[in-house]
Amino acid sequence: MPAPIRLRELIRTIRTARTQAEEREMIQKECAAIRSSFREEDNTYRCRNVAKLLYMHMLGYPAHFGQLECLKLIASQKFTDKRIGYLGAMLLLDERQDVHLLMTNCIKNDLNHSTQYVQGLALCTLGCMGSSEMCRDLAGEVEKLLKTSNSYLRKKAALCAVHVIRKVPELMEMFLPATKNLLNEKNHGVLHTSVVLLTEMCERSPDMLAHFRKLVPQLVRILKNLIMSGYSPEHDVSGISDPFLQVRILRLLRILGRNDDDSSEAMNDILAQVATNTETSKNVGNAILYETVLTIMDIKSESGLRVLAINILGRFLLNNDKNIRYVALTSLLKTVQTDHNAVQRHRSTIVDCLKDLDVSIKRRAMELSFALVNGNNIRGMMKELLYFLDSCEPEFKADCASGIFLAAEKYAPSKRWHIDTIMRVLTTAGSYVRDDAVPNLIQLITNSVEMHAYTVQRLYKAILGDYSQQPLVQVAAWCIGEYGDLLVSGQCEEEEPIQVTEDEVLDILESVLISNMSTSVTRGYALTAIMKLSTRFTCTVNRIKKVVSIYGSSIDVELQQRAVEYNALFKKYDHMRSALLERMPVMEKVTTNGPTEIVQTNGETEPAPLETKPPPSGPQPTSQANDLLDLLGGNDITPVIPTAPTSKPASAGGELLDLLGDINLTGAPAAPPAPASVPQTSQPPFLLDGLSSQPLFNDITTGIPSITAYSKNGLKIEFTFERSNTNPSVTVITIQASNSTELDMTDFVFQAAVPKTFQLQLLSPSSSIVPAFNTGTITQVIKVLNPQKQQLRMRIKLTYNHKGSAMQDLAEGICPPILKIGKHSH
Repeated sequence: MPAPIRLRELIRTIRTARTQAEEREMIQKECAAIRSSFREEDNTYRCRNVAKLLYMHMLGYPAHFGQLECLKLIASQKFTDKRIGYLGAMLLLDERQDVHLLMTNCIKNDLNHSTQYVQGLALCTLGCMGSSEMCRDLAGEVEKLLKTSNSYLRKKAALCAVHVIRKVPELMEMFLPATKNLLNEKNHGVLHTSVVLLTEMCERSPDMLAHFRKLVPQLVRILKNLIMSGYSPEHDVSGISDPFLQVRILRLLRILGRNDDDSSEAMNDILAQVATNTETSKNVGNAILYETVLTIMDIKSESGLRVLAINILGRFLLNNDKNIRYVALTSLLKTVQTDHNAVQRHRSTIVDCLKDLDVSIKRRAMELSFALVNGNNIRGMMKELLYFLDSCEPEFKADCASGIFLAAEKYAPSKRWHIDTIMRVLTTAGSYVRDDAVPNLIQLITNSVEMHAYTVQRLYKAILGDYSQQPLVQVAAWCIGEYGDLLVSGQCEEEEPIQVTEDEVLDILESVLISNMSTSVTRGYALTAIMKLSTRFTCTVNRIKKVVSIYGSSIDVELQQRAVEYNALFKKYDHMRSALLERMPVMEKVTTNGPTEIVQTNGETEPAPLETKPPPSGPQPTSQANDLLDLLGGNDITPVIPTAPTSKPASAGGELLDLLGDINLTGAPAAPPAPASVPQTSQPPFLLDGLSSQPLFNDITTGIPSITAYSKNGLKIEFTFERSNTNPSVTVITIQASNSTELDMTDFVFQAAVPKTFQLQLLSPSSSIVPAFNTGTITQVIKVLNPQKQQLRMRIKLTYNHKGSAMQDLAEGICPPILKIGKHSH
């Protein structure tokens, strides 16, 4: 066979290819020739062929068929063959291929070779791709070379030891004796690799960390010599002596000084010298300064030194290099909580970074700006952040708006300023405002009683003719519905009042309803607002009735359901409308399970119709309780709507009317009815006649007996009572429903209401099906809080399906006496 072409010729030929296909053809032709040579066991040109194969591998072409040839070259006695063989092994082999284990013996022999360069090749290969098995077998040879006097081998052995420790951490102690004299070496290469090895050992073992803390003075001395030494052409980089070694030492000092007072104190002076003596005109100096800052902030350094470090980061913010500005902002963001005042000094520079063209810098500057906001600078910072919100890219608007909302809520100097700021965000960020901002702002407005007239007037002006910004329209619709009477009356002291008629207000809300830009949620806000205005306005009630009736046939199911229920309030329950649509009380945020918990969701459920649409589960706000109370026919009952069972999800707004759809309210007066604790002849005979026992919640120490609260048509409900261990005012009632008929009772729902002096929480039932023949029961837990130690009256409603019919019962009584059966319907 003719001699194969040389590597240089192959490179030249491949570079002349004009297309990818032409290059691929050349590579395939050459690979075929190399395979033929490998099959013929051509030892003469094996080195040349493997070198060409490595070049093709670097271009991205498959070269796995050359793995065994690399092993043959490693076993050769020629240095040139070994060099290419080891290079090929590092590129083509890794521990996933079993072939690499065949190298173990060759590497061991070469580690004991008489030539240092062959030993160096073996160390490099083992440190690059050695598996855990190879490292275990060869760690002894590496440890020997780490103790040798040859600096060329020591630096390579140190790096190889790092790889061995990573692969087999339990071998770490083997290298501990060899590390004693590593830092005494004058050769910078050995020093550098020694620091890397010490760093690896300290990071992986707390015992090693404690052992090497005694080396801090020695490391400080090496670093000081590097700073104070004159010009050294061998190690000089842009006028700085060996910056790579300085950075490595600073990283090791950071690990050794963390959470250790003595070590931190020993390195404070040298860190101050590095920070003040390092040249900042070149990128090399900035790299050292950055590592110095990280070390200062990570150890227990003095306060003055920390201020110096933050000032260095402040100077970085003025650098033209974007990378330096970015790392400075990132570092300041990490330190702002521990050194807030020092970072505050650079506030103006940080705010200037909001105008940077680089999006990464802009985002970091925004996050840091929010971290700097406090009660002293809230006005100035919000002015800058609102300007940024107005001009930033769309991807920043949601995060920026949320940040402004949180900062304003925490540090607002006044209610008016808070509302003005939120209004500015709503009009600036538009639809980028997140969904949770709407209920939060509604809560803020509700709680700012003195600002209601001012707010509703501002919002009314803001949405005139522009419905594109949905969060703004939703808040405006809610406020107009809630405080429309204040808008029409013009009662605004903070700003010049505007003259608005009832028809003009309704025109705006109807425009929102028919606007193409309005979402389903926004239309729900608008329709509920119009319904509320039927109790705030006097001259336009007939117009409101027409609007509500029109949407009773809307294709939007949510809108249709609202309209149907509101229409029922106008007709069947008109005497309750004013109570149902009364003004919302002050809302308080309660984190978990509070009776005034504000339900916030991300998406469809909005807080506008809270007074007429209870959420499907959990404790209810006070206003909802009052509304349901009016429907129940008593003014001292606090109702609770239970969590609907999984087989029958609660409808969004129909649960209220469903609860009382068949209750006979004959004789119910239009004015607030008499207290339900006094039996009325107009009400069904639900009250008990004479089974009296100790009141449920007075101060008795005896146990409360269980009772049968309901028994009819095969359905039996028993109440058992126990006091809460955590709160003596809370009694836990467990209901058990059983079914003695031959068919299951499905879609079983238990509902309850109690007087206002109590607080009641109804937890989810264990099931929605009561099994037949008493083969199982449904259990449900009721928690009742009785702070005034009064006797408990409870009204319950039962609904279920049995034998294909929908059943419903209502009962009322005094606990613990038995609750009598009430009205029964199909």
